[in-house]
Amino acid sequence: MKKLALTAAFMLAAGAAFADPLEGVWQTQVDDGAYAHVTIAPCGPAFCGIISESFKDGAPFESENHGKMIVINMVPEGDGSYAGQVWRPSNNKIYTGGIELNGNSMKLAGCVAGGLFCKKQTWTRVN
Repeated sequence: MKKLALTAAFMLAAGAAFADPLEGVWQTQVDDGAYAHVTIAPCGPAFCGIISESFKDGAPFESENHGKMIVINMVPEGDGSYAGQVWRPSNNKIYTGGIELNGNSMKLAGCVAGGLFCKKQTWTRVN
């Protein structure tokens, strides 16, 4: 029994050790005094981000966007780059997206016209 418990504990620790660096909670860039925390986790073979908490003027508030997916099917491309889609809450549109990850900072872009026009934000890791 102890052997089984030890094996299970090792497997859980090993899984955490091999987590993708994109996984975790990220804070969006402030926009009109508001920002969100987005929890990024695996979703099938890719990564998705769900709005888990919202803030306005530094205080938590109940947003209609809680629980909505903002980072959609981001697939690792190597060297901290990811490609997928991004939902923009302000106009309720989904754009071709990408992430450039650098430690505890990421540059997230949503683009149209094959990447000719992009809006970018810098997000920082919360945990």
